[in-house]
Amino acid sequence: MTLFEKAPAKINLSLDVISKREDGYHNVEMIMTTIDLSDHIELTPLEDDKIVLSLESRYVPSDERNLAYQAAEAFKKKYGIKRGVHIRIEKHIPVSAGLGGGSSDAAAVIRGLNKIWNLNIPAEELAKLGASLGADVSFCIYGNTAIARGYGEQIEKLVSPPPCWVVLAKPDIGVSTRNVFAQVDLEKIHHPKTEKVIEALEEKDFYKLCSYISNSLEPITGKMHPEVLDIKETMIKMGAPGVMMSGSGPTVFGLVENERQAKRIYNGMRGFCDEVYLVRLTG
Repeated sequence: MTLFEKAPAKINLSLDVISKREDGYHNVEMIMTTIDLSDHIELTPLEDDKIVLSLESRYVPSDERNLAYQAAEAFKKKYGIKRGVHIRIEKHIPVSAGLGGGSSDAAAVIRGLNKIWNLNIPAEELAKLGASLGADVSFCIYGNTAIARGYGEQIEKLVSPPPCWVVLAKPDIGVSTRNVFAQVDLEKIHHPKTEKVIEALEEKDFYKLCSYISNSLEPITGKMHPEVLDIKETMIKMGAPGVMMSGSGPTVFGLVENERQAKRIYNGMRGFCDEVYLVRLTG
């Protein structure tokens, strides 16, 4: 039996860096929501006690360096599973883009193994396992819309955003999250009005949401990679009501309520940037 799991991408509606932790990481406060752009995961049980990973991508490793492989390894160790699994990943989410592709793949593997081996482990426990793998994995276990605090492991569900289109534009660069966080100066960093974003979600107020989305890391990544800010400025000039960088970048997204306007911005950005997507919010 082969089990299929979707691994949806996420965007940040708000990202705040709160403090530096003793372990060297940062405490954050992030509002994230899923979008209709997904990797596809296939899980096939194996009798032999081994993990086999296959995917066709020159940018993503297909061995123990892959977060999905690490997720399967951690799951098997945690629950004492002596059987194996073949994981096949069909990539659609851009790599190193700030869209949580690797984290979502890992979360999909954890959810899928829980089903394929009939363990019935609650999502809360799976999310704790996910937290040991990466900051976004806990959120990706749940999906939809939520605020993540701490290292990213403290998840509180939120109401879904008002329905809209999302234009994604990724410049032809990769961004190291570690390098971006290394440049964080907590005395100078801008802090988003997270509570206003939550209010906008609860009120289903699209334009209020657009006016309050904010990302503490955007100026840092923008200084390291000016093309990120160029893309943002271009999307704003094209009329997208809410424009922001997702995660540590470099992908910039625009929230657009009207389908015709979204398609016009999408077509305009295709002349400006190689990787452009037009999707819907699903969170």
